[in-house]
Amino acid sequence: MNSKVIHTPLGDIEYSAIGNGIPIVFIHGGHSNCRETLCHKGFDLKKFQLITPSRPGYGKTPLNDNRTPRKSADLIAELLSVLSLSKVTVYGISAGGLTAIELAANYPNKVNALILASAISKKWLDENGKIYKTAQLLFHPKIEKFTWGMVRFFSRIFPKMMAGSFYSQFSMHPAHQLTREAIRELISALRYYNSGYGFLNDIDQDVPKDVVAKVKCPTLIIHSENDTSVSIAHARHAHEMIPHSKFEILRNTWGHLFWIGKDSEDSIPLTLEFIEKNA
Repeated sequence: MNSKVIHTPLGDIEYSAIGNGIPIVFIHGGHSNCRETLCHKGFDLKKFQLITPSRPGYGKTPLNDNRTPRKSADLIAELLSVLSLSKVTVYGISAGGLTAIELAANYPNKVNALILASAISKKWLDENGKIYKTAQLLFHPKIEKFTWGMVRFFSRIFPKMMAGSFYSQFSMHPAHQLTREAIRELISALRYYNSGYGFLNDIDQDVPKDVVAKVKCPTLIIHSENDTSVSIAHARHAHEMIPHSKFEILRNTWGHLFWIGKDSEDSIPLTLEFIEKNA
C-alpha cells in the first residue's frame, strides 16, 4: 500500500488512505505502521475510506517529542485537519488504544465514534516483568530490524511453523490445526512489522482514568476472552470508565488477532454495523 508523509505544525506524519465513503481512522498497534491491512478485512472500499497513520516512532513518522498518547493524538488531529476531515470514526487497535482514547477524549468535534479492538486502556506491561524486560532487548531500535528480519526470513521458508509459534503469543485457545488461509493472513501481516522507536515508547505509556472517562462519543469495545497479548481487563476497564459504551466479548480462536480465521466472520459484522449506525 502506498503512503504519504505530510508536514504539520506538530511534525511530520506518514499515512495511507484507500477507498471512498465513511472515513475511518485506524490507530495501529505495536510493531505495525500505515502499511498493515489485516484490520481492514471486511470493509467495502466503495462504502468506507480507510485512513491509517503511522504512529510516532513507526514507519516514516519520527518519534521526536511526540512520546505520549496525548501528543500522538494531537499529531493525528493535525493530519485530519490537513485532510479536511471534519468527523471520523476512530478505530484503536492493541497498543494504539491509548492514542485512540486521547483522540476521542480531547477532540469530540472530530470524532463520531470510537472502537477499541483488542486495545490497551491503561498501563500495559509491568516494568519488572519478564515480558517488559524481554521486549527491551528484542525490540531495541538497534536490534529490532534483525529481530523482524529473522521472523520474515523463517516465515517465507517455514510459514506453518512460524504461524504455530506465534499463535500462543496471541491466543490461549488450545492449539489446533491452522488453516492455510489463517497462516497466509498472519504471515502477510508480519511482513510489514517493524518496531522502530515506537514499541519501546508504547510499553511505557499510560493515560489517567479521568481521560478515559472524558470519552463521550458512542464507543464499541471488542475484545477476546482468549487474548494473551492484551488482557481482557483492559476492555473491562474501558467499559467501566466510558459512559454508555458497548462491550462485545469474543470467544474466537485467534484471540488478540480476531481478524484472522473463520470466526472473524462473526466479529467483523459487529464492527461494521456499529460504524454505519454512528456515522
